[in-house]
Amino acid sequence: MVNYIPYIADKISEEITSVRPVSGGDISSAYRVVTVKREYFLKVNNASFALKMFHAEQKGLQTIEETKTIAVPHVHLVDTMEGHSFLLMDYVESKRPDTSDYQRLGSQLARLHQCSQAGFGFSSDNFIGSLPQHNNLHPDWPEFYWSERILPQLQMALKGGLIQPQIIPNENKTISLFREISGDVKPSLLHGDLWGGNYLIAADGTPYLIDPAVYWGHSMVDIAMSRLFGGFSPAFYDTYHEVIPKSSHYDTQIELYQLYYLIVHLNLFGSGYYSSVASILKRYF
Repeated sequence: MVNYIPYIADKISEEITSVRPVSGGDISSAYRVVTVKREYFLKVNNASFALKMFHAEQKGLQTIEETKTIAVPHVHLVDTMEGHSFLLMDYVESKRPDTSDYQRLGSQLARLHQCSQAGFGFSSDNFIGSLPQHNNLHPDWPEFYWSERILPQLQMALKGGLIQPQIIPNENKTISLFREISGDVKPSLLHGDLWGGNYLIAADGTPYLIDPAVYWGHSMVDIAMSRLFGGFSPAFYDTYHEVIPKSSHYDTQIELYQLYYLIVHLNLFGSGYYSSVASILKRYF
């Protein structure tokens, strides 16, 4: 840390008075940086792909920030020095959510999802965790979800010896099912990795999204991920669905959109996630 703290201080033109490790860095090391003016959250990573990953995170946060629908920490610096890449953003003092906080989070996420554009994907690729996430633009959601989400992760799992070829479903059958359950989908701006650790409620009750894997997709993808590991109250869902109602295929959408994240976890963490992936594939395909 001591080698590049002066470099960061020079870049932001502020005197840094303290740096201490904090939780919240599953992939990267994380620090709370205090200057004479404010507090920052610093991520540091020495992986070969870290600078690219931090630039992608910066772009995702800025894309959400520009919608003015829900808060994100503002990014002040992405840079690299002596083999270490770092991302410096606002530090958000957080609190335990209450019912009204969850209601605000649900309402503001729905407003984010009401932002739309012409196609599905994003202007650049990014990451899901530490894995690459491809965002080539498609006019059709089911084809995007198969080609850019499910198939690449299945191919990665196959290459890693985590699944067998026979478990990979037929492309046409899969796309047809995705089309049946999704209906007429308009592209929504997604957080892309909305589990319970990727939002904060600030001390004043303001919801913040962090660690996005942004792209334009079906709004239900964020809802499906939010239900995979818990961490969201019924008030969040009730308020969200007052704005964006549930479809008749709600439960199926939840499972098939969770499939992507389960295969990602299979690739990241190993065979402990195999049974969950295989169960969904066998049930639907």
